[in-house]
Amino acid sequence: MVTVPSRQGLEAVDILRLRTGVGPVLHDASGGTLGFLVPAGTAVDWDLPGSACIQTHRRVRAAAGDPPVSGTCWLVAPEHSNPVNDPTLLRLALGEAARTIRAAEGIQAADGR
Repeated sequence: MVTVPSRQGLEAVDILRLRTGVGPVLHDASGGTLGFLVPAGTAVDWDLPGSACIQTHRRVRAAAGDPPVSGTCWLVAPEHSNPVNDPTLLRLALGEAARTIRAAEGIQAADGR
């Protein structure tokens, strides 16, 4: 599972939905992070700054049921998504999301907000 701050994750979910489709996504109880379920083995090569990739110990079932990580709920449930998030496409979407956020913050700073 790839975890990122919520703002970046929500942007990435929108990007993936518009382009290629999104896989299962979790959000934590505090709303601070989102977790994108990715294929087993993704953590070995994951190195995107600002994110973490951890292995979960439960498989996602065909039906949403209980999320594979305690203290989370489904943002995008497995039955309403691709089976998992493609790591390459996720990396691209997260990069684009980070750039979008930085640009929006720059505009707000320029406007004095």
